[in-house]
Amino acid sequence: MGSVVVVDVVAGPAIGFLPMMALGPAFAGLIGNVRRSVVIGAVALALSLMLSIYNSQVDNRRGYTTLISVAGVAVAGVAATAMRKRREAELANVRSIAEAAQRVLLRPVPRSAGHLRAAVSYTSAVAEARIGGDLYEVVTSPTGVRVIVGDVQGKGLEAVETAAVVVGAFREAAYDEPDLMAVGKRLERALARHLLGEKFVTAVLAEVRERDGATLLNFGHPAPLVIRPDSSVHFAEPPERALPLGLDIEEGPAPEPHLVDFVPGDQMLFYTDGVSEARDRTNRFYPLDERGGLLKDPDPDAALAAVRLDLADHIGAQPHDDAAMLLLRYRDQ
Repeated sequence: MGSVVVVDVVAGPAIGFLPMMALGPAFAGLIGNVRRSVVIGAVALALSLMLSIYNSQVDNRRGYTTLISVAGVAVAGVAATAMRKRREAELANVRSIAEAAQRVLLRPVPRSAGHLRAAVSYTSAVAEARIGGDLYEVVTSPTGVRVIVGDVQGKGLEAVETAAVVVGAFREAAYDEPDLMAVGKRLERALARHLLGEKFVTAVLAEVRERDGATLLNFGHPAPLVIRPDSSVHFAEPPERALPLGLDIEEGPAPEPHLVDFVPGDQMLFYTDGVSEARDRTNRFYPLDERGGLLKDPDPDAALAAVRLDLADHIGAQPHDDAAMLLLRYRDQ
């Protein structure tokens, strides 16, 4: 506003710079608080009045129009600031609710579960989001450590609600049921009461017993990556592909539990398709099986952080899908 005053005084009233005084209140409504907008609007109006008197325009139509315009923009700026601050407060409240929901739905996994160490990483496709349709959980049951990692079809609140149904059902079934097939059937029944239409959830369930390896049950989900102490890697593919949860396993190929060697020193990385199907600018998929070396850090959280950073570097932009990873390490005794 000071620049407008100087230019108007130097150039004279013939140039007509005075209406530009409204820029001050306009920008104040975008970046300031209500009090600041009121002060800037009042200052702009006062300066406009003084310049109108100085230019002998206060008694003509041009002067009146300028003063009315500046006053109108100042009032609009104050109103816009008040609305913006109210929306910012509402957004902060929604974020706090989302964070509370995250603590319930995707609570931190235990760092130690029996003879295993665990770490988890979650990256949302929406910059400001806290939760999405990817899910994970680790439960220590009477028969061993049981794990689920899954991905709900779709996005938004509906996907979050479905993820909550799956995680809630798994927490109960993982402790109560005698085997993974029974856990899977419990999840199917829970989803049958919740899902509508052709919605589904891909998931892989795992049970790790000491000295008995890992049993996997894969419902159409990307196969976990097994990393051996000598840095060799392979995907723990199921014997046959099966339908995801929610598509009625009675009418399609049911998953078959399969045993995977998992001994002290081994690692198993579970992930969602936000990792395996992430593409770079040349449309090349993320080569997860070539990144086993990134998981050598003694701290599993640091190891996952290295993979997460490498994944972000591969994409080179905001991810298009949520990406969850859960790392299990069989501790040396």
